[in-house]
Amino acid sequence: MDPTTDNAGQTGDPGTARDALEALRAEIAKAVVGQDPAVTGLVVALLCRGHVLLEGVPGVAKTLLVRALASALELDTKRVQFTPDLMPSDVTGSLVYDTRSSEFSFQPGPVFTNLLLADEINRTPPKTQSSLLEAMEERQVTVDGTPRRLPDPFLVAATQNPVEYEGTYPLPEAQLDRFLLKLTIPLPSRQDEIDVLTRHAEGFDPRDLHAAGVRPVAGPADLEAARAAVAKTTISAEITAYVVDICRATRESPSLTLGVSPRGATALLSTARAWAWLTGRDYVIPDDVKALALPTLRHRVQLRPEAEMEGVTADSVINAILAHVPVPR
Repeated sequence: MDPTTDNAGQTGDPGTARDALEALRAEIAKAVVGQDPAVTGLVVALLCRGHVLLEGVPGVAKTLLVRALASALELDTKRVQFTPDLMPSDVTGSLVYDTRSSEFSFQPGPVFTNLLLADEINRTPPKTQSSLLEAMEERQVTVDGTPRRLPDPFLVAATQNPVEYEGTYPLPEAQLDRFLLKLTIPLPSRQDEIDVLTRHAEGFDPRDLHAAGVRPVAGPADLEAARAAVAKTTISAEITAYVVDICRATRESPSLTLGVSPRGATALLSTARAWAWLTGRDYVIPDDVKALALPTLRHRVQLRPEAEMEGVTADSVINAILAHVPVPR
């Protein structure tokens, strides 16, 4: 094991934890090229105990990104390929009859992990999609009336394809609201794509992260120390009011049929706080709120059909609101 593993997370010092989490970018870059914003979003979600919806066309390394993060953080990870015939028990686990003991025993499903990759979550029916709701919100799974706690940290990273709708089941607003962030994974730039092809030509195998040099640079203790430090990051009354004004403006927008709920406002305050700490401050400024507004709010609003036909997007509406809501001094 890499010696950095032994040092990572042993002191519980916030400064050391910040350095370790910052080192994730360089470590993940050994496997994934040009996705720094998505890496940062995943780290913010871990700090806020939230979940992430990754949206991007096939082949932009969404799955590889999650696997690389788990390897660099020394977390247990499991992957579930969501398909139309997937049952809720395939995710949560089920009771299995043991003929030797003549008793039922619980067999945990893949949700009992630190980082669950829910691949193509919109390809499974709502019944199976909803099996994740309790896990995401309550951090537990109830089978046969018995609640079972999930490990900590626990993060669901769900992927979906934004351009293919045949045979899919769009996530309902109630479930979308359970995701802390919605991160869009763009196609790489020309130079990044050249770098990707060069790595593959030199023998890079995305199935073997160890051979690619990805090593644990942080651990659960670092994450716990970081969460404690984030909780102490100061939020002024002006910043709180600024977040509320942004969210209330979405409810009054003529382009939207659904604005951001109070849960969304709480989420924006949390993500801005985590981002402030990651950038080295112990207080939140308006720029922190602006930096996290799009990924935190874009999936919590619903466009009017006529606005959508005119080419309006959730991102453009939120950007317009950010431009008009007065910024506290």
